[in-house]
Amino acid sequence: MDCMHWVDRDSYLPQGSRGLKAVTKAKLGYDPVEVAPEDMVRLARETPQAMASYSVSDAVATYYLYMTYVHPFIFSLATIIPLPPDEVLRKGSGTLCEQLLMVEAYRANIVCPNKHLSERESLYRGHLLESETYIGGRVEALESGVFRSDLPLRFKCKPAAYQMLLDNLDRDLSYALRHEAKWAGGPEECANYGELRAAIAAKLEALRDTPNREECPLLYHLDVAAMYPNIILTNRLQPSAIVTEEDCAACDFNAPGKTCLREMEWVWRGEHYSATRSEYMQIKAQLASETFAPAAGAGGAGGAGGLDGPMGQPRTWGELTPDEQRKHLQDRLKKYCQKVYKRVLDKPVTELRVAGICQRENAFYIDTVRAFRDRRYEYKGLGKVWKGKLDEAKAGGNPIRIQEAADMCVLYESLQLAHKCILNSFYGYVMRKGARWYSMEMAGVVTYTGANIIQRANKLVLDLGRTLELDTDGIWCALPGSFPENYKFKNSKNGKEFKLSYPCCILNVMVAQHNTNSQYQTLVKPPPGQPAPPGPPRYVTSSEMSIEFEVDGPYRAMILPASKEEGKSIKKRYAVFNHDGSLAELKGFEVKRRGELKLIKVFQAEVFEQFLSGGTLEECYRAVAAVADRWLDLLDTRGVDLEDEELLGYISEATTMSKALAEYEGRKSCAISTANRLAAFLGDERIKDKGLNCTYVIARQPATQPTSERAIPVSIFSAEPAVARAWLRKWCGGDVGSGGPNGVPDVRDIVDWAYYRERLGSAIQKIITIPAALQGLPNPVPRVKHPDWLHKRIRERTDKCQQLRLTDMLSRMRASAAAAAAGKEQQEEGSPGGRGEGEQDEEEEEDGERPRGAEGADE
Repeated sequence: MDCMHWVDRDSYLPQGSRGLKAVTKAKLGYDPVEVAPEDMVRLARETPQAMASYSVSDAVATYYLYMTYVHPFIFSLATIIPLPPDEVLRKGSGTLCEQLLMVEAYRANIVCPNKHLSERESLYRGHLLESETYIGGRVEALESGVFRSDLPLRFKCKPAAYQMLLDNLDRDLSYALRHEAKWAGGPEECANYGELRAAIAAKLEALRDTPNREECPLLYHLDVAAMYPNIILTNRLQPSAIVTEEDCAACDFNAPGKTCLREMEWVWRGEHYSATRSEYMQIKAQLASETFAPAAGAGGAGGAGGLDGPMGQPRTWGELTPDEQRKHLQDRLKKYCQKVYKRVLDKPVTELRVAGICQRENAFYIDTVRAFRDRRYEYKGLGKVWKGKLDEAKAGGNPIRIQEAADMCVLYESLQLAHKCILNSFYGYVMRKGARWYSMEMAGVVTYTGANIIQRANKLVLDLGRTLELDTDGIWCALPGSFPENYKFKNSKNGKEFKLSYPCCILNVMVAQHNTNSQYQTLVKPPPGQPAPPGPPRYVTSSEMSIEFEVDGPYRAMILPASKEEGKSIKKRYAVFNHDGSLAELKGFEVKRRGELKLIKVFQAEVFEQFLSGGTLEECYRAVAAVADRWLDLLDTRGVDLEDEELLGYISEATTMSKALAEYEGRKSCAISTANRLAAFLGDERIKDKGLNCTYVIARQPATQPTSERAIPVSIFSAEPAVARAWLRKWCGGDVGSGGPNGVPDVRDIVDWAYYRERLGSAIQKIITIPAALQGLPNPVPRVKHPDWLHKRIRERTDKCQQLRLTDMLSRMRASAAAAAAGKEQQEEGSPGGRGEGEQDEEEEEDGERPRGAEGADE
């Protein structure tokens, strides 16, 4: 059993933290013995006992990792997936999905379809398609900077949004009590409904009356629990249920007013060649009249099955394999388009399409997804139960029970994460190449529905507070500190309590309004042992809705970097802290990546801790800037206070070659240059295989060469002085700095310090200086200059003479007209027989005041 397969697929650890040492620390909570690779041979000769301890440490870590996580995971999945344990561990999540579906199809007497084969020639409006797919989920970063729950934040809320919440307060609370708490009586069963309703209403009224405020925020992550699987279940989406008009025309249930067809939108995206259909057919006809080179060896090129001409003569078009025909056709078409149209492909085309989903199709796919989802929810529930037992055991001080509860918490967390990975694959599987149940329409419907849910939620959150980051299935946001949060409703019948999260409640009601499937149909099956009644099968129609938001937080702080380019943002990159100061989530930063510059990784690790310092935003940035200044000093002084080995550790980068060096022929990169120089330095036989680890620094010379040609392997500084000087003189164009002929050149004289300062300055700009400027603060690190576009943005923001936008003026005019019309209607309703002069004057006075009130609210 190879534990590495579990780490790669099911551990949910970042890409750069999947070595044995990092996994042991993250999952088992301790640091195993570690020995540097370059010291292993020396230690094996001098202190074999130390190397033996190192070996035993790795073996023990691997064993406990397997017994704690991998073994229960394999046992759990192997009970439902018809594969031996080793394949359950090694196969991809898509293959596991397909195996599970094949079992369920067999149980439901359904013949498994053949593996999907994509069409070789697809046309779109007279053009051959190069590729077609669907628009996926949307990710967007809306803010950048430091957002902390203890630092005031300025809010410009919409009074109309809060008034809407007040108008719908009873509806929202009733929905939560009936659907989430499962109280059939709703508010009637609640003993303290009036008291809690009044408390929520008071907070909403205060926010409505003073929409422009500055107060400490509530930092929440509002995400949809298992969004894609629940969209599939709610709308009865399955590949075999995607039907066309021809399918419905042949169906026994096709009748006027049918409710079994649910139509849902999705966005198709295609790229097509510039050539028209007639030009494409001419090229194809031309190829059909040509001859081609004979196949290499018996059975065609590479054993592809192509036919040889007689006696190895050239082959005709008909003797080529379909893959060879497609390749020749694409090559010729690309050359033609480039010559005639000066481009190969036209701009990508998107098109809103409608897919029909049959609500009476055999539900084996839906049943499989639902069973897997419920199994995961069961493990999550058991995890919460054992977490409660762990708290009780800690309070009691019983070490045996503490250990038992801790082990069970680890077990159920591992199982629910493994099930989460495969559960989410039911969506991705339907677009997998060669899938038996393949459907682009279904995948498009799932992502388009999910994107609409997040966009509606974002629109509401923007009216109530500030959206920080949009994810595929959730929203990171800042709500005013006085926004209603959590309330405990008590059942008057059984005394049970229901904890309501108000932000979650209003979003769930919104989702239910727009996404409830009232056409869900279920086949009425006869009781076991009884035959089905004569006549057509009967279906029961019901409403289905399992898409629900869940709330994570509130958090202590969220840090979002900014882009160096104007008008752009950095997506999926943020750091989130819990109230105890621990890191709740770190996404996208270099500190989590493999092979990044250690200087940047250590700088980020230190700087994140300082974002929690200070009592004001200015003090926070001052503490962060102190870290940046210290690392800038290190580069400006060329690491004078560091040992050579430590300095090389900071400024070197490591890249692992995924292919053999020969396969990169013609390409340029720092890693390829390093590999070539290692081959010259150490010999070709050492670097011919894939998986070569290239650790390098960037040299200052030759100054005319690009960065990729100035990469120098770090191992050269460990070579004999004469050898090192000879190779460095060759690579650096004769300039190897100071040092005598019997000494290794000083790395400080060779490396390009301007390059490393630019790399560090870029990281400082993204994390510190640009976010600070966007939050209205002066540059906290003056040594790192702002980009030119940022100076312009700052001038526009601080300019006292702000230019009005035409859209704002038009919106105020519309608001004024609407208010005036509403006032006239009220007057007409109040005096149907006519109005006197006093009433007329009063109306004009009101009409004159309303636009100013509307303007004030907008401002």
